[in-house]
Amino acid sequence: MDSITSLDKQYVAGTYGRFPVELVSGKGSILKDAAGKEYIDMGSGIGVTSFGIADDQWATAVANQALTLQHTSNLYYTQPCAELAQMLCQKTGMKKVFFSNSGAEANECAIKVARKYSAQKKGSQYYTIITLKNSFHGRTLTTLAATGQDHFHELFQPLTPGFAYAAANDVDGLKKLVAEVSAAGIMIECVQGEGGVQPLSQEFVSAAAKLAQENDIPLIIDEVQTGNGRTGALYCYMHFGITPDIVSTAKGLGGGLPIGATLMSEKVQDVLSAGDHGSTYGGNPVSCAGACTVIRRMDEDCLSSVREKSAYIFSALSGAPGIKNVTGMGLMIGIETERPAKTIVSECIEKGVLCLTAKTKVRLLPALNIPMEQLEKAVSVIKEVCAKKEDD
Repeated sequence: MDSITSLDKQYVAGTYGRFPVELVSGKGSILKDAAGKEYIDMGSGIGVTSFGIADDQWATAVANQALTLQHTSNLYYTQPCAELAQMLCQKTGMKKVFFSNSGAEANECAIKVARKYSAQKKGSQYYTIITLKNSFHGRTLTTLAATGQDHFHELFQPLTPGFAYAAANDVDGLKKLVAEVSAAGIMIECVQGEGGVQPLSQEFVSAAAKLAQENDIPLIIDEVQTGNGRTGALYCYMHFGITPDIVSTAKGLGGGLPIGATLMSEKVQDVLSAGDHGSTYGGNPVSCAGACTVIRRMDEDCLSSVREKSAYIFSALSGAPGIKNVTGMGLMIGIETERPAKTIVSECIEKGVLCLTAKTKVRLLPALNIPMEQLEKAVSVIKEVCAKKEDD
């Protein structure tokens, strides 16, 4: 591991605070490091490996496609791209899909669609996208501007103009912004993931949808982290009984390979025309073949299992010693702990459980199909570590 660590530190940009673990293999929700130590994976690559490591269906589809046709370009048709788009549209009621490489790119596309739609319908002054304080939409300059957290903005000025921020769950504040700015879109995460795993209220999401409809403002739901079964519905907005105009997603869609998708409703399906947008790797056959195996398994059995596991975690951790509160939906969970979250995560690693953080919270994003036995063992370790006192 020392040689890999030194190589990494010498040659890889220092943008990540890595844990001292070199992962080399795994299966399902068990990962193994270079020393042979096993860990229960409660992070799934930040919500990416939806059905765990080296998932057989996913790996077979990816390998077969890689040996058949790994890439063409979007100048030609390929079966995996078309089939994935069909599945996404049929399962959501959306009409068209644009494929990219990441969540940030999916959000860039969503912003472009909303701005072009509004400029054509109302005039070029309608370009402002309303997002929420404490949101996170990506790390490109434009999606950083969309992100409603000042500390992400500080080092990269000037950011792309044309964004305004409402407070989450403040209906009156959102109404005020809609009245004040020439809005081209309202963009929200139904659960603010990087913002601390904070769900929005039903009242607020319903009000945002109503305001968008009444004022002909495209409603964008960022499902980069919440989507693809993560919250116990195919997409999180489905819990709230609304119909968005644009949905962005990524992470768990690909099952382990890079892919982003921007889903467009009938209202905006024809906004983009040839040459308006593009992506060299968008709709890549290998990524799409893997994603097809993920979406194909998002049936009610899978989603109900997610909800059952979620209920177990909430029940087991809520009110436990050292735990202040538990937030989130489905298998996207934030734990406010009495001791620092980073300390909790480090001690969990020592005991063979890999967790994440989100602001001041410990964050859990296990694979959707994590076996109950492994989940129970991981939760037991988390409870034990959280209950520990600083001077123990």
